[in-house]
Amino acid sequence: MIDQRLHVLRVLAEVGTLTEAAHRLGYTPSAVSHQLRSLSKDLGLPILEQRGRGLVLTRVGQLLLERTQELFTRWEEIRGELAEADAGSALRQRRLRLCGFSTAAATLLPPTAERVDELFGDSQVTIIEAEPEECFELLVTEQADIAVVVATDPLPPRSDIRFEQNALVSDRLDLLVRSDHRLATRSAVSLSEAAEESWILDRPGSPYHRLVRTACAAAGFFPENAHQSREWETGAALVSAGLGVALIPRLARLPDGYDVARVPLRGDPVPSRKILTGVRSGSAGQPIIAAALEILHEVAASVAQRDV
Repeated sequence: MIDQRLHVLRVLAEVGTLTEAAHRLGYTPSAVSHQLRSLSKDLGLPILEQRGRGLVLTRVGQLLLERTQELFTRWEEIRGELAEADAGSALRQRRLRLCGFSTAAATLLPPTAERVDELFGDSQVTIIEAEPEECFELLVTEQADIAVVVATDPLPPRSDIRFEQNALVSDRLDLLVRSDHRLATRSAVSLSEAAEESWILDRPGSPYHRLVRTACAAAGFFPENAHQSREWETGAALVSAGLGVALIPRLARLPDGYDVARVPLRGDPVPSRKILTGVRSGSAGQPIIAAALEILHEVAASVAQRDV
């Protein structure tokens, strides 16, 4: 097995502080510090240095982290190979931890968890709702096995060797209007037809705000930001009150009781957000992870094809 001290170093590099690393690992800060000092002593080289009030990796520490990634990847592959070598043990691999942003956690992960549990018997499947950037921290710290995220900054690039990232589904955007709006009964509209409307957006700088602005710019206009809303339900309430229009992903489900209509958008391409899966490099071959990824693709395809 891999020296646990290398995992501690990896987590520290990801989360940035001894305190947070200790929290993620279930250790005390002094225990984390002791393990890193011990690793440095065994190597005979400094792997960390003080900078201000924090610790940063030295050039030696950075090289060590880069080179040990090969070990982590190979270890994940070995775990999958061992499980496949004995079908019985593969079925006894019970634990799976799924994490994802709010829409995924509500729409995609529950049916996936249910089907994994049916396939693997009395498995222990945990769902964690987390922002996309945090999802990758959960993968590194081994608090999650599969992440479902929206492809947006500041996620790790697809070339990051710590992870395997793959497209899951293209989540089309619909125009959300009040049910008596002039566009409400249309089978589909172009985004430019809503150019003169007041818009309900997320706060500037957020991924959703950038997504809507980019889609509108491609349609030839910039939306007038009348109100700001972070939650789909809040946005629906504002639209229902006649305060503006909004874009809502096809995967997002709204509770009943709002006087709104979802109108499909047409265009080339149709405005959408790209959703990805992420796992630790080498782990996709482990039976329960491989099965969950396959189920996720089936669930996402089914949900994305549902009528508005």
